[in-house]
Amino acid sequence: MITDITLGQYIPGNSVLHRLDPRTKILLTFAYIAVLFIVDNVPGYVLTGVLLFALIKLSGIPFKFIMKSIKPIYIFIVFTAILNLFMTEGTYIFSFGIFHISREGVLVTVVMALRLVFLVAGTSLLTYTTSPIVLTDGIEALLKPLEKVKFPAHELAMMMTIALRFIPTIIEETDKIMKAQTARGADFDTGGLIKKAKAMIPLLIPLFISSFRRADELALAMECRGYHGGEGRTKLKELKFSVIDIRAFVIFALLAALCIFVGKADINTIIDFRR
Repeated sequence: MITDITLGQYIPGNSVLHRLDPRTKILLTFAYIAVLFIVDNVPGYVLTGVLLFALIKLSGIPFKFIMKSIKPIYIFIVFTAILNLFMTEGTYIFSFGIFHISREGVLVTVVMALRLVFLVAGTSLLTYTTSPIVLTDGIEALLKPLEKVKFPAHELAMMMTIALRFIPTIIEETDKIMKAQTARGADFDTGGLIKKAKAMIPLLIPLFISSFRRADELALAMECRGYHGGEGRTKLKELKFSVIDIRAFVIFALLAALCIFVGKADINTIIDFRR
């Protein structure tokens, strides 16, 4: 399960999404998240899903990687779906004791499940198609105007990038420790929730020690290379918007507007509009 966490992983490629400016991808990712929270019916989410599927195909990222990014949160999705299914009031279609399922509950369950899946899959495309270094430059460039009010844009971008960069490393380290302790007789799979939690304690201690050691080595390496923050630093490659970025903004704006129209309009309104 721990190896299924794909946050922070980058898959090299030469697709249209890979060639976009990182600022474009960051802004479009936030716009996509906004669309997900504006749309509130099944037809809107179907259209949003078609848009997401088209972006995945356009990126050239294997679909199995997208599914791996969703797999670690499936328990949270199921738990949220069950809560919405049994706790939403409305026209009941099933009733047994204290358990009631309404039509509105089914609709809310489907919408919330789709929202979570599309949210994780859509944001995963950002890290899959953008290297950590380029992502740092994009975040810093977007936060640059805030430096006028003494906001540490460079330092914040650096911390976010280091966190993203070391997530796969920590996951790999965790997997190695688990396999080593399993070979020595540790059991992480059987037993109840409390037993599993106790079994994780021997795993956390070496993981924390390893993480602190890596942090110390990274800090020492940065100091040896003369790193003193963002003041006076120059960049090898300056970020510039190109024609492909402008086209991406225009196309996404049109598709997002269509998703919002379908996602907010009543089905009868859509039928009358077509007529």
